[in-house]
Amino acid sequence: MVKLLIFVALSRIIFTFVHIIWYAMDHSRLIKDFLQEELIVFDKYLQESIKNKDQKLSEMISYVFSTNGKRLRPILVLMTAKACGGIIPETYHGAVTIELLHTATLVHDDVIDRSDLRRGRSSMNAVYDNTRAVLVGDYLLSTALAESVKTKNLEIVRIISELGQNLASGELSQYSLASEIIIDEDAYFDVIDKKTASLIRASLAIGAITGGADKELISHFIRLGTLLGICFQIKDDIFDYFNADVGKPTGKDIREGKITLPLIYALRNAPEEESSSMMDILNQREYSDENIEQLLEFAKKYNGIKEAYHKMDVLLEEAEAIISGLKYDSDIKMYMKMFLIYLKERKI
Repeated sequence: MVKLLIFVALSRIIFTFVHIIWYAMDHSRLIKDFLQEELIVFDKYLQESIKNKDQKLSEMISYVFSTNGKRLRPILVLMTAKACGGIIPETYHGAVTIELLHTATLVHDDVIDRSDLRRGRSSMNAVYDNTRAVLVGDYLLSTALAESVKTKNLEIVRIISELGQNLASGELSQYSLASEIIIDEDAYFDVIDKKTASLIRASLAIGAITGGADKELISHFIRLGTLLGICFQIKDDIFDYFNADVGKPTGKDIREGKITLPLIYALRNAPEEESSSMMDILNQREYSDENIEQLLEFAKKYNGIKEAYHKMDVLLEEAEAIISGLKYDSDIKMYMKMFLIYLKERKI
């Protein structure tokens, strides 16, 4: 009996230790290490796609890509293809398509938002002006379409065309919500589905298609992509409420009139008098530093952050159930679940 109790106690200690180590890991680094060789090949395909003879254009494109972003979307394309059967040249063209389209939207977003910073340094429009930034973004969009054709798959071309429509529609909807100060949870989720989730959804769909998945498996990955994309954006919106090095000033979303999930929940939870006071600030667009700080603290006080995290947890549970239920390599499952932890725990 004593030996059994000692064994149980030791087991709990070991489990706790492993649990702590697991969450302390740099999950994004582990995933990149797992796909190290594939990402090297991806970079070669990417560099080939943006190669051109115009020296000035090449200089501007090099500036856009010199930050060497997280590569999350190409990683998801590659990982999904690997799970479904294997990576082929068309997979790389699909991954490049997604990365080019994503980068083009970032360039255009900075112009629309009048942002001078991107990933902690001067944005494209701040360095080269708005006109050049828009044209470089257009060039990258056209290059993305050319890359999608190289997948030799009409369904992927359709996905990319629909993705472009969703991104533009989402941006227009977000602009309308910000202009009219509309507080609506469903409208918020519609925007982030089109602006963020659509890119990640397309990434998993392209990976599954080029990996040889059947229609049923592709549909599971499409749902998984939607969940991952929504969670990614919720976490991104939460960043705006804390002082952290995330490449944008705290309160930036509010200054632009973007009412994100933490503030939506806080306005719903707070007493009517306090909610009305916060709405007055929003409606009058009195975005002084003092008022921004007041809005940020209001969101924390009335559990806006807490409820946003809870929403993430619910969606991540569904995502984990999808991953667990699919029949493919256990190592890939482990890395996909690791990606879920990364989404929740990421600092930037």
